[in-house]
Amino acid sequence: MVPVLMVFLLADIPGGDIVALAVFVVAGASDWLDGYLARRRHQTSIMGAFLDPLADKLLVTAALVSLVELGELSAWVAMVVIARELAVTGLRMVAAARSIVISASGWGKIKTGSQMAAIAALIVEPRWLQQEWTLGGQKVTWYLVVIMLILTVVSGFHYFARAFRRLGVPLLGRGGGSVEEGKEE
Repeated sequence: MVPVLMVFLLADIPGGDIVALAVFVVAGASDWLDGYLARRRHQTSIMGAFLDPLADKLLVTAALVSLVELGELSAWVAMVVIARELAVTGLRMVAAARSIVISASGWGKIKTGSQMAAIAALIVEPRWLQQEWTLGGQKVTWYLVVIMLILTVVSGFHYFARAFRRLGVPLLGRGGGSVEEGKEE
């Protein structure tokens, strides 16, 4: 669905933004439903725990890059989100190599929801929100992007803290900042 999303966002196709929004919403909803059903039926796997978030990341990354290209989103915002996604994916790969699964957390799910809401609003804003849709003098999409950024960064720190605990990597050293647990400087 990622290529279809990008084509309808970037090509000058009448109604392309509506099709892109529909593709984005259907992809996000089907991904959520797939994960929900897998958990409910106890059919989760290490591969699924890795691939499911990867599909989310590809969808979000494609949408963000397209929105930057269209001038609807600042490049630095997309870079922060994409950097976090790459860092967490890399972290999950390191953990998986040690047979440790770093599964999705509540923070990660809230972050994904905020990304979906912000991206959906950015897709429809040029056409549907021609009249300033504001709150306190600021565009509502601006608030959605700020919330997305905050949750993206906070959830990233949360994943790293969880992973470091599971991997046995101390966050702080003992007695003066030594990184290795149990070693004093």
